[in-house]
Amino acid sequence: MDFNLFMQDIVDKAREEVTTAGYKELKTPEEVDQAMKEEGTSLVLVNSTCGCAGGVARPAAANAVHYDKRPDNLYTVFAGQDREATAKAREYFTGYEPSSPSFALLKDGKIVKMVERHEIESSEPHEVINQLQGLFDEYCEEV
Repeated sequence: MDFNLFMQDIVDKAREEVTTAGYKELKTPEEVDQAMKEEGTSLVLVNSTCGCAGGVARPAAANAVHYDKRPDNLYTVFAGQDREATAKAREYFTGYEPSSPSFALLKDGKIVKMVERHEIESSEPHEVINQLQGLFDEYCEEV
């Protein structure tokens, strides 16, 4: 089996898992800049194929948004795949080291909180969902 083909299949499935849940992919730095100009709250998932944490982050991303309060905008960049877009998104995450997978919650393009890889990798999806929904309660409006 061709390893590159195998990895591309994993990447495609990881992308599909979050776009199906309503996250808009940002694949270029320009798309990131445009998205960060949006008013309101935005949740950005820094997606990753990391098995341990990625396998927790993606289901958490998909399920956390089924809640009374949620961000106005849902975005995703893919670490290791869309490198320039991910680097641009990380410029908005001031005060936080690069981390993937991770979640960034922004209000009017300014970071308010991150859920970093170390908070994801040793957790179950429902624990990350609860953490995200706690942030939604604090920073987001009812849908």
